[in-house]
Formats: sequence, structure tokens, C-alpha cells
Amino acid sequence: MASNQQRREAAKRKLQRQNQRRVQQAKAAHQRLMIVGVIAAVLVIAGGVWLISSLFSPGNDTAAKSGGATKAANAYGTGTDAPTATGQSGSASDTAAPTSTAPATECSYPKGGTAAKPVKPPTDLNPPKTGTVDATLTLNTGDVTIALDRANAPCAVGSFLSLAQQHYFDNTTCHRLTTAASLKVLQCGDPTGTGTGGPGYSFADELTGKEKYTTGVVAMANSGADTNGSQFFIVYGDSQLSPNYTVLGKVSSGLNVVQAIAAKGVKGGGQDGAPADPVTIEKVAVGS
Repeated sequence: MASNQQRREAAKRKLQRQNQRRVQQAKAAHQRLMIVGVIAAVLVIAGGVWLISSLFSPGNDTAAKSGGATKAANAYGTGTDAPTATGQSGSASDTAAPTSTAPATECSYPKGGTAAKPVKPPTDLNPPKTGTVDATLTLNTGDVTIALDRANAPCAVGSFLSLAQQHYFDNTTCHRLTTAASLKVLQCGDPTGTGTGGPGYSFADELTGKEKYTTGVVAMANSGADTNGSQFFIVYGDSQLSPNYTVLGKVSSGLNVVQAIAAKGVKGGGQDGAPADPVTIEKVAVGS
């Protein structure tokens, strides 16, 4: 028969074993929580990576499904679901100039990249926001006059005028012509002639969301939202593009000059590339 002393020692050992089990159980529970936390963190990070990849993957650009116009549309930016342009007359006079509310804030031309040709950003950050001003492009094949729309895109017009006055466009090539049924444009404004050059600054889009790229419209080329620079394109036939390209103005005379360039086709054949006959902007004269 166990003595009181023995019973006390046995009870003490039992209590110690219970305490040890509780400590071990607590440690195990803590480890499980840490593992769960790590797994959750990994899932969150993985989810974030998936989200970023999904948002910015080129495969998500539905323009990739737009057929022959895909390459041309993507070169102007990342717009998708291009609207169908209205009006099939082919006359610049039938093209209605889009209207929009002028920006409430000052224009901004932040520096970025290397200028393809020495040039300074515009100094007038509050350009006129009404009316139009003419810019005449003297090409090696004839003159094209554009009515620049200050009411629709004052910042874009201000930039174009500044570049023209600094002779930025002089003796530069129109490096790109597209002749697909859904995209008929002549692209100019890059002194390097490669499609990658710019003025060393950019400026924001000026859009209404209702832009139509019908015959005679002149718009800014871009590589994404708010990446406008010096490149622009002249629409010589109704084209299907999403409303992601700031409308600079419209051709008031000389559209036949651009259409004659297009009639000769793309160098080497195809529907997208350099014009068959080189096109050079010899100079640009602007009104007041």
C-alpha cells in the first residue's frame, strides 16, 4: 500500500507530464498557425502576380482578335474593341470634328526618354482653347493642310505648333503606311524614321470616348495611355480604331496627296510598312 509521500510524488509526476503535454500542444498549434500564415502569404503573393500578369499580358488585348488591323492598331497603342467608323464618302469635308471640354488644368509636358532631334518642350502651358489654326505640311509629293482643333485638344495642338516652330518635323519621313480595309493611315512625326522616336517628353490624352477616325481625321499616335509625343497619323480612308487616340484636327486640303501616296502601296507589298515611294515632310508652316 502506497504511503502519502509516494502518492504525492506520483501526483506531482502526473502533473508534470500534463504540463509537458500542454506545452507541446501549444508549440504544435503555434507551428500550424505559422505554416498556415506562410501559405496564405504565398497565395496572396501568387494571386497578386497572377493579377498583374493578367492585367498587363499582351494576350489579353482583344485587338489580337481583330484580324488584319491587329498589327496596325497595336502600333498606335493598346486599344481594343475598335469601333466602326461612320461615313464612307472618303471626303475630308464630310468628316465632323469631334468636340470635347478643354482640360481644366494646365498642360503638362513631362520629360522622358531621349529626344530624336534637339527640341524643347512647349513653354505655353495655357494655350488657346478655342478655334482652329492651320498647319501646312509640305511633302515631297505635295502640300497637306491640317486644321488643328484647339477646342478639342489644346495641349496636343500646343505641342504640335511648338515642334513645328522649332523645325522638328523638317526633313523627316512618314515612315508608315497601312492599307488594310479597316485601317487606312499614313504615320509621320518621327525624325528617326523607325517609329520609336519622340521629342523627349510626353503629354496626356485629350479624349471624349466618342472619337471616330473617319476620312481626313489627324490623330496622335501613342504606345498607351498618356504617352503622346510627336508622332501622328493622317486617316485617308475610314478606319476602325478604339477611341484611344487624341484627335489633333482634320485635313482641310491636300487629302488627295495622301491618297495618292496610299495608292502606290506599301514597300515590298503587304498592308503595313514604309510607303512604296519615300515620303518626306520638307517643312511645316503654321498660322497664328
